[in-house]
Amino acid sequence: MNKNTLLTLVIALAAPCVKSQHVGAPPEYVKALTSKWEGPRTADGRPRVSDTTLERLANCTLEQIWGYLGNRGYRNQVEKNWIILKPGETMVGRVVTAQFMPTRPDLDSFVRAQGKLEGRSQHGGINIWPIDILTKGDIYVADGYGKIKDGTLIGSSLGNAIYGKTGNGVIFYGSIRDMQELKDTKGFNAWIKGHDPSYIKDMTPTAINAPIRIGEVTVFPGDVVFANEYGVVFVPAHLVEGLVTASELTGLRDEFERYMLQLGKYPSGEVHGDWSDKIKDEFRKWFSTYPKKTAITNKDIEAYLEKEGHN
Repeated sequence: MNKNTLLTLVIALAAPCVKSQHVGAPPEYVKALTSKWEGPRTADGRPRVSDTTLERLANCTLEQIWGYLGNRGYRNQVEKNWIILKPGETMVGRVVTAQFMPTRPDLDSFVRAQGKLEGRSQHGGINIWPIDILTKGDIYVADGYGKIKDGTLIGSSLGNAIYGKTGNGVIFYGSIRDMQELKDTKGFNAWIKGHDPSYIKDMTPTAINAPIRIGEVTVFPGDVVFANEYGVVFVPAHLVEGLVTASELTGLRDEFERYMLQLGKYPSGEVHGDWSDKIKDEFRKWFSTYPKKTAITNKDIEAYLEKEGHN
């Protein structure tokens, strides 16, 4: 049995379990869903992209990420048109997903009973269940189906709890309350579709750490979020390392080209087009004295220049 057949079988067997018996997806299901990831994982099965890689990702641009993912067939990873609690900031982290649905009594009673069997808190609202499992570096991403009034998934108290657990904020296809207080919470940020003074009402969390839809994007648990004032992009974990390396190389090239054009040493077409061996040597020399900290190595540079020569 080949790997793809095995993966299909595991997901097929696990999916009914998740939908019919669990609120929180079992680690085995999450691992099967994200099987392209070959690195360490969290206790709940999610890929654990390193903190260093997350820091590098924060220096990328939305366009760089969009281009890299699109070239690999991931063409529906960006969602735009958000209300942002603190515009101008960038937030990156590992996704914990939650799906909410409009409450109906039989569904809600089932979810509450199942949550009790799973050992989830029976104190406070059941909207705290996704928050309970958050860890440092996570970002809570929830599909609140765009509900604004009575759709406020958190207020200031839960927002502070989220920040205390993760050091990050939230991304909700839905709403929050207590905008003024949350804006005063240092380090916390939120990308939302609306806000309202009302409390959450008639919403049931039906899945935690299962695939969810955020606007035009399908989001997996363990994806990595890059969010800034231009949009939110969800990056499959197995692509993050290659993405940040490619983005850093693109940034270095752009910086080098600006430097060379300012010197006026070569015609602009020679600098901005396909590089000659002479320009490549100039790039090697320039990089050897590059003053800023970078994760790019000389081996990365040579691999890039070799590829550039075949464009």
